[in-house]
Amino acid sequence: MTAQDMRTEATAGDGRPAHDAQLVRDVESIGAAAVAWLSAHRSEFALDDEALDEHGSVNRTWKPLGELAQVCVSVRRYTEPTDPLHRTAGELLDFTWQQTGHGALFLELQRLEPFATYPLEIYAAFASAGLRHAGYERALAATARTRSWQMTEQQPNRRLGILNSERRSGIPQHDETERALRRTWLGALPEPWTFERDAGYTLTHVIFHLSDWGLAPQGVPQDVVEYLRQWLPPWLDTCLEHERWDLGCELLAVAGILPGPPDGVLLRESWAEINRAQDASGALPEVGTGREGHPLADDFFACYHSTLMAAYAAVLTAHQLGRSAGHGAQTGDRRAFAHTAPRVAPNAAPQAVRPGHSGKGASR
Repeated sequence: MTAQDMRTEATAGDGRPAHDAQLVRDVESIGAAAVAWLSAHRSEFALDDEALDEHGSVNRTWKPLGELAQVCVSVRRYTEPTDPLHRTAGELLDFTWQQTGHGALFLELQRLEPFATYPLEIYAAFASAGLRHAGYERALAATARTRSWQMTEQQPNRRLGILNSERRSGIPQHDETERALRRTWLGALPEPWTFERDAGYTLTHVIFHLSDWGLAPQGVPQDVVEYLRQWLPPWLDTCLEHERWDLGCELLAVAGILPGPPDGVLLRESWAEINRAQDASGALPEVGTGREGHPLADDFFACYHSTLMAAYAAVLTAHQLGRSAGHGAQTGDRRAFAHTAPRVAPNAAPQAVRPGHSGKGASR
Protein backbone atom coordinates (compact mmCIF):
# COMPACT_ATOMS: atom_id res chain seq x y z
CA MET A 1 0.00 0.00 0.00
CA THR A 2 1.39 3.39 -0.98
CA ALA A 3 0.23 6.91 -0.25
CA GLN A 4 -0.37 7.39 -3.98
CA ASP A 5 -2.64 4.33 -4.06
CA MET A 6 -4.71 5.79 -1.24
CA ARG A 7 -5.07 9.15 -2.99
CA THR A 8 -7.00 7.64 -5.91
CA GLU A 9 -10.35 9.42 -6.07
CA ALA A 10 -13.35 7.42 -4.87
CA THR A 11 -16.77 8.73 -5.90
CA ALA A 12 -19.97 7.13 -7.03
CA GLY A 13 -21.38 7.72 -10.51
CA ASP A 14 -23.64 10.49 -9.19
CA GLY A 15 -20.71 12.31 -7.60
CA ARG A 16 -21.43 11.22 -4.02
CA PRO A 17 -18.58 9.80 -1.88
CA ALA A 18 -18.60 6.04 -2.40
CA HIS A 19 -17.90 3.21 -0.03
CA ASP A 20 -14.49 1.97 -1.07
CA ALA A 21 -13.50 -1.51 0.00
CA GLN A 22 -9.84 -0.77 -0.70
CA LEU A 23 -9.92 2.32 1.50
CA VAL A 24 -11.41 0.25 4.32
CA ARG A 25 -8.66 -2.35 3.93
CA ASP A 26 -5.97 0.33 3.88
CA VAL A 27 -7.32 2.04 6.99
CA GLU A 28 -7.67 -1.30 8.76
CA SER A 29 -4.05 -2.06 7.86
CA ILE A 30 -2.90 1.19 9.47
CA GLY A 31 -4.93 0.41 12.58
CA ALA A 32 -3.62 -3.15 12.79
CA ALA A 33 -0.02 -1.95 12.53
CA ALA A 34 -0.63 0.58 15.30
CA VAL A 35 -2.15 -2.05 17.60
CA ALA A 36 0.77 -4.38 16.85
CA TRP A 37 3.19 -1.66 18.00
CA LEU A 38 1.15 -1.09 21.15
CA SER A 39 1.19 -4.80 21.91
CA ALA A 40 4.94 -5.04 21.34
CA HIS A 41 5.50 -2.11 23.74
CA ARG A 42 2.99 -3.08 26.42
CA SER A 43 5.69 -3.28 29.08
CA GLU A 44 6.28 0.46 28.68
CA PHE A 45 2.68 1.10 29.76
CA ALA A 46 3.20 -0.85 32.99
CA LEU A 47 2.81 0.96 36.29
CA ASP A 48 5.83 1.22 38.56
CA ASP A 49 6.51 2.57 42.04
CA GLU A 50 5.96 6.13 40.80
CA ALA A 51 2.25 5.42 40.31
CA LEU A 52 1.57 5.79 44.04
CA ASP A 53 4.41 8.17 44.80
CA GLU A 54 3.37 11.54 46.18
CA HIS A 55 5.69 13.25 43.72
CA GLY A 56 5.10 10.86 40.85
CA SER A 57 4.04 12.03 37.40
CA VAL A 58 0.49 11.02 36.53
CA ASN A 59 1.23 11.89 32.90
CA ARG A 60 3.97 9.26 32.75
CA THR A 61 2.23 6.52 34.74
CA TRP A 62 -1.56 6.48 34.92
CA LYS A 63 -2.33 8.57 31.84
CA PRO A 64 -0.71 6.24 29.25
CA LEU A 65 -2.23 3.17 30.91
CA GLY A 66 -5.71 4.70 30.97
CA GLU A 67 -5.46 5.82 27.36
CA LEU A 68 -4.39 2.34 26.30
CA ALA A 69 -7.37 0.88 28.14
CA GLN A 70 -9.84 3.24 26.47
CA VAL A 71 -8.50 2.58 22.98
CA CYS A 72 -8.61 -1.17 23.56
CA VAL A 73 -12.22 -0.92 24.71
CA SER A 74 -13.04 0.96 21.50
CA VAL A 75 -11.14 -1.44 19.24
CA ARG A 76 -13.02 -4.40 20.72
CA ARG A 77 -16.35 -2.66 20.18
CA TYR A 78 -15.76 -2.10 16.48
CA THR A 79 -14.13 -5.39 15.46
CA GLU A 80 -15.41 -8.92 15.08
CA PRO A 81 -14.57 -11.35 17.91
CA THR A 82 -12.80 -13.55 15.35
CA ASP A 83 -10.61 -10.66 14.19
CA PRO A 84 -6.99 -10.92 15.45
CA LEU A 85 -7.18 -7.19 16.19
CA HIS A 86 -10.10 -7.84 18.55
CA ARG A 87 -8.16 -10.56 20.36
CA THR A 88 -5.03 -8.43 20.69
CA ALA A 89 -7.05 -5.51 22.06
CA GLY A 90 -8.66 -7.89 24.55
CA GLU A 91 -5.27 -9.12 25.72
CA LEU A 92 -4.04 -5.55 26.15
CA LEU A 93 -7.20 -4.61 28.06
CA ASP A 94 -6.63 -7.56 30.39
CA PHE A 95 -3.03 -6.40 30.83
CA THR A 96 -4.09 -2.87 31.80
CA TRP A 97 -6.69 -4.19 34.26
CA GLN A 98 -4.09 -6.45 35.85
CA GLN A 99 -1.80 -3.45 36.24
CA THR A 100 -4.45 -1.83 38.45
CA GLY A 101 -4.64 -4.92 40.65
CA HIS A 102 -8.03 -5.66 39.08
CA GLY A 103 -9.23 -2.28 40.30
CA ALA A 104 -7.79 -2.34 43.81
CA LEU A 105 -5.27 0.40 43.06
CA PHE A 106 -8.14 2.79 42.38
CA LEU A 107 -9.31 2.24 45.94
CA GLU A 108 -5.78 3.00 47.12
CA LEU A 109 -5.71 6.20 45.05
CA GLN A 110 -9.06 7.15 46.55
CA ARG A 111 -7.53 6.86 50.01
CA LEU A 112 -4.45 8.85 49.03
CA GLU A 113 -6.19 11.54 46.93
CA PRO A 114 -9.92 11.44 47.69
CA PHE A 115 -10.77 14.49 45.58
CA ALA A 116 -8.53 13.80 42.59
CA THR A 117 -10.61 13.19 39.47
CA TYR A 118 -8.08 11.39 37.27
CA PRO A 119 -8.64 7.97 38.94
CA LEU A 120 -12.33 8.14 38.02
CA GLU A 121 -11.55 9.25 34.46
CA ILE A 122 -9.29 6.22 34.01
CA TYR A 123 -11.55 3.80 35.88
CA ALA A 124 -14.52 4.76 33.69
CA ALA A 125 -12.93 3.09 30.66
CA PHE A 126 -12.72 -0.20 32.54
CA ALA A 127 -16.22 0.17 33.95
CA SER A 128 -17.61 0.68 30.45
CA ALA A 129 -16.15 -2.72 29.51
CA GLY A 130 -17.68 -4.44 32.54
CA LEU A 131 -14.50 -4.40 34.65
CA ARG A 132 -15.58 -3.07 38.04
CA HIS A 133 -14.33 -2.78 41.61
CA ALA A 134 -17.16 -2.56 44.14
CA GLY A 135 -15.04 -1.13 46.95
CA TYR A 136 -13.76 1.74 44.84
CA GLU A 137 -17.22 2.58 43.57
CA ARG A 138 -18.60 2.72 47.12
CA ALA A 139 -15.79 5.00 48.28
CA LEU A 140 -16.11 7.22 45.22
CA ALA A 141 -19.88 7.50 45.58
CA ALA A 142 -19.42 8.86 49.10
CA THR A 143 -16.89 11.43 47.91
CA ALA A 144 -19.03 12.44 44.93
CA ARG A 145 -21.85 13.44 47.27
CA THR A 146 -19.73 16.15 48.89
CA ARG A 147 -19.96 19.82 47.99
CA SER A 148 -16.20 19.88 47.53
CA TRP A 149 -16.39 17.31 44.72
CA GLN A 150 -19.36 18.95 43.05
CA MET A 151 -17.91 22.46 43.17
CA THR A 152 -14.31 21.68 42.19
CA GLU A 153 -13.13 24.29 39.69
CA GLN A 154 -12.24 22.70 36.37
CA GLN A 155 -11.73 23.55 32.73
CA PRO A 156 -15.10 23.19 30.94
CA ASN A 157 -14.00 20.34 28.67
CA ARG A 158 -12.52 18.52 31.67
CA ARG A 159 -15.81 18.86 33.55
CA LEU A 160 -17.62 17.37 30.58
CA GLY A 161 -15.26 14.39 30.72
CA ILE A 162 -15.85 13.90 34.44
CA LEU A 163 -19.61 13.98 33.92
CA ASN A 164 -19.32 11.23 31.32
CA SER A 165 -16.98 9.27 33.60
CA GLU A 166 -19.51 9.52 36.43
CA ARG A 167 -22.24 8.21 34.16
CA ARG A 168 -20.09 5.33 32.89
CA SER A 169 -19.18 4.35 36.45
CA GLY A 170 -22.70 4.46 37.86
CA ILE A 171 -22.14 7.68 39.84
CA PRO A 172 -24.89 10.35 39.72
CA GLN A 173 -23.76 13.21 37.48
CA HIS A 174 -23.13 16.38 39.47
CA ASP A 175 -23.92 18.82 36.65
CA GLU A 176 -25.91 19.01 33.41
CA THR A 177 -24.13 17.92 30.25
CA GLU A 178 -25.71 20.62 28.09
CA ARG A 179 -24.69 23.37 30.48
CA ALA A 180 -21.14 22.03 30.64
CA LEU A 181 -20.98 21.79 26.83
CA ARG A 182 -21.96 25.42 26.26
CA ARG A 183 -19.07 26.56 28.45
CA THR A 184 -16.53 24.89 26.15
CA TRP A 185 -14.80 26.45 23.15
CA LEU A 186 -16.62 24.16 20.72
CA GLY A 187 -19.97 24.59 22.45
CA ALA A 188 -19.85 28.31 21.70
CA LEU A 189 -19.49 27.60 17.94
CA PRO A 190 -16.52 29.98 17.79
CA GLU A 191 -15.12 31.89 14.85
CA PRO A 192 -13.41 29.15 12.81
CA TRP A 193 -10.23 31.14 12.23
CA THR A 194 -9.54 31.05 15.99
CA PHE A 195 -8.78 27.33 15.76
CA GLU A 196 -5.32 26.42 17.04
CA ARG A 197 -3.61 23.44 18.65
CA ASP A 198 -5.07 23.67 22.16
CA ALA A 199 -8.55 24.40 20.82
CA GLY A 200 -8.21 21.35 18.59
CA TYR A 201 -7.47 19.03 21.49
CA THR A 202 -10.32 20.44 23.57
CA LEU A 203 -12.86 20.09 20.76
CA THR A 204 -11.92 16.47 20.02
CA HIS A 205 -12.37 15.50 23.64
CA VAL A 206 -15.67 17.35 23.86
CA ILE A 207 -16.93 15.10 21.06
CA PHE A 208 -15.43 11.99 22.66
CA HIS A 209 -17.25 12.73 25.91
CA LEU A 210 -20.56 13.78 24.34
CA SER A 211 -20.65 10.63 22.19
CA ASP A 212 -19.27 8.29 24.88
CA TRP A 213 -16.21 7.67 22.73
CA GLY A 214 -18.30 7.06 19.63
CA LEU A 215 -20.98 4.80 21.08
CA ALA A 216 -23.68 7.48 21.06
CA PRO A 217 -23.17 9.97 18.19
CA GLN A 218 -26.69 11.22 18.83
CA GLY A 219 -25.29 12.81 21.99
CA VAL A 220 -23.69 15.53 19.85
CA PRO A 221 -26.20 18.39 19.37
CA GLN A 222 -27.22 19.10 15.79
CA ASP A 223 -25.82 22.64 15.75
CA VAL A 224 -22.41 21.27 16.77
CA VAL A 225 -22.62 18.53 14.11
CA GLU A 226 -23.40 21.07 11.39
CA TYR A 227 -20.62 23.38 12.57
CA LEU A 228 -18.07 20.55 12.47
CA ARG A 229 -19.30 19.33 9.09
CA GLN A 230 -18.33 22.72 7.72
CA TRP A 231 -15.07 23.42 9.54
CA LEU A 232 -13.53 20.06 10.45
CA PRO A 233 -12.20 19.43 6.90
CA PRO A 234 -10.05 22.61 6.68
CA TRP A 235 -8.83 22.17 10.26
CA LEU A 236 -7.85 18.57 9.53
CA ASP A 237 -6.13 19.60 6.31
CA THR A 238 -4.14 22.26 8.18
CA CYS A 239 -3.01 19.79 10.86
CA LEU A 240 -1.86 17.23 8.32
CA GLU A 241 -0.14 19.88 6.21
CA HIS A 242 1.88 20.80 9.29
CA GLU A 243 2.42 17.09 10.04
CA ARG A 244 0.66 17.21 13.39
CA TRP A 245 -0.22 13.54 13.25
CA ASP A 246 -1.51 13.19 16.80
CA LEU A 247 -4.09 15.96 16.52
CA GLY A 248 -4.83 14.90 12.96
CA CYS A 249 -5.78 11.41 14.14
CA GLU A 250 -7.98 12.85 16.88
CA LEU A 251 -9.79 14.94 14.26
CA LEU A 252 -10.16 11.84 12.06
CA ALA A 253 -11.70 10.09 15.06
CA VAL A 254 -14.20 12.94 15.38
CA ALA A 255 -15.00 12.60 11.67
CA GLY A 256 -15.67 8.91 12.31
CA ILE A 257 -18.06 9.70 15.16
CA LEU A 258 -20.21 12.38 13.54
CA PRO A 259 -23.53 11.04 12.24
CA GLY A 260 -24.21 11.16 8.54
CA PRO A 261 -22.44 9.85 5.44
CA PRO A 262 -18.63 9.96 5.43
CA ASP A 263 -16.65 12.23 3.12
CA GLY A 264 -14.82 9.58 1.10
CA VAL A 265 -12.42 11.94 -0.63
CA LEU A 266 -11.46 13.68 2.62
CA LEU A 267 -10.86 10.35 4.32
CA ARG A 268 -8.81 8.98 1.43
CA GLU A 269 -6.52 12.00 1.29
CA SER A 270 -6.16 12.25 5.08
CA TRP A 271 -5.39 8.59 5.63
CA ALA A 272 -2.86 8.71 2.80
CA GLU A 273 -0.94 11.26 4.87
CA ILE A 274 -1.16 9.14 8.02
CA ASN A 275 0.06 6.15 6.02
CA ARG A 276 3.05 8.19 4.87
CA ALA A 277 3.95 9.15 8.44
CA GLN A 278 3.55 5.71 10.04
CA ASP A 279 6.82 3.78 10.21
CA ALA A 280 7.34 0.09 9.49
CA SER A 281 6.89 -0.85 13.15
CA GLY A 282 3.42 0.70 13.24
CA ALA A 283 4.45 3.70 15.36
CA LEU A 284 3.23 7.17 14.46
CA PRO A 285 5.14 10.23 15.71
CA GLU A 286 3.18 13.05 17.29
CA VAL A 287 4.63 15.49 14.77
CA GLY A 288 6.75 15.13 11.66
CA THR A 289 9.41 17.29 10.11
CA GLY A 290 6.75 19.66 8.74
CA ARG A 291 7.09 23.36 8.15
CA GLU A 292 8.29 23.98 11.67
CA GLY A 293 11.27 21.66 11.35
CA HIS A 294 10.38 19.24 14.14
CA PRO A 295 12.46 16.05 13.79
CA LEU A 296 10.71 12.70 13.76
CA ALA A 297 10.93 11.12 17.21
CA ASP A 298 10.76 7.41 17.90
CA ASP A 299 10.95 7.26 21.69
CA PHE A 300 7.93 5.94 23.57
CA PHE A 301 6.56 9.19 24.96
CA ALA A 302 6.96 10.93 21.61
CA CYS A 303 4.81 8.44 19.73
CA TYR A 304 2.67 6.31 22.05
CA HIS A 305 -0.33 8.68 22.12
CA SER A 306 -0.38 9.36 18.39
CA THR A 307 -0.13 5.61 17.76
CA LEU A 308 -3.07 5.05 20.10
CA MET A 309 -5.06 7.70 18.25
CA ALA A 310 -4.20 6.14 14.89
CA ALA A 311 -5.65 2.83 16.09
CA TYR A 312 -8.75 4.53 17.52
CA ALA A 313 -9.42 6.65 14.44
CA ALA A 314 -8.85 3.67 12.15
CA VAL A 315 -11.50 1.46 13.74
CA LEU A 316 -13.99 4.35 13.80
CA THR A 317 -13.33 5.17 10.15
CA ALA A 318 -13.56 1.56 8.98
CA HIS A 319 -16.77 1.07 10.93
CA GLN A 320 -18.27 4.28 9.56
CA LEU A 321 -17.43 3.35 5.96
CA GLY A 322 -18.87 -0.11 6.43
CA ARG A 323 -22.01 1.27 8.06
CA SER A 324 -22.52 3.76 5.22
CA ALA A 325 -22.53 0.80 2.83
CA GLY A 326 -25.12 -1.02 4.92
CA HIS A 327 -22.76 -3.49 6.57
CA GLY A 328 -22.55 -2.07 10.09
CA ALA A 329 -24.64 -0.88 12.98
CA GLN A 330 -27.33 1.70 12.39
CA THR A 331 -26.97 5.36 13.29
CA GLY A 332 -27.51 5.80 17.02
CA ASP A 333 -26.09 2.37 17.84
CA ARG A 334 -22.37 2.34 17.14
CA ARG A 335 -21.82 -0.87 19.08
CA ALA A 336 -21.13 -3.63 16.61
CA PHE A 337 -20.92 -6.19 19.42
CA ALA A 338 -22.27 -6.45 22.92
CA HIS A 339 -20.07 -6.10 25.98
CA THR A 340 -19.18 -9.04 28.12
CA ALA A 341 -21.04 -9.39 31.38
CA PRO A 342 -19.77 -7.07 34.12
CA ARG A 343 -17.08 -8.48 36.36
CA VAL A 344 -17.06 -6.83 39.77
CA ALA A 345 -13.90 -7.34 41.80
CA PRO A 346 -14.17 -7.49 45.58
CA ASN A 347 -11.98 -5.40 47.82
CA ALA A 348 -8.36 -6.48 47.63
CA ALA A 349 -5.56 -5.95 50.07
CA PRO A 350 -3.66 -2.84 48.93
CA GLN A 351 -0.27 -4.32 49.75
CA ALA A 352 -0.93 -7.19 47.36
CA VAL A 353 -1.54 -5.00 44.35
CA ARG A 354 0.86 -2.09 44.56
CA PRO A 355 2.68 -1.45 41.28
CA GLY A 356 6.39 -1.81 40.72
CA HIS A 357 8.79 -4.69 40.44
CA SER A 358 9.19 -4.80 44.20
CA GLY A 359 5.44 -4.95 44.77
CA LYS A 360 5.63 -1.92 47.03
CA GLY A 361 4.52 1.53 46.05
CA ALA A 362 5.87 4.58 47.79
CA SER A 363 3.42 6.13 50.23
CA ARG A 364 2.17 9.67 49.78
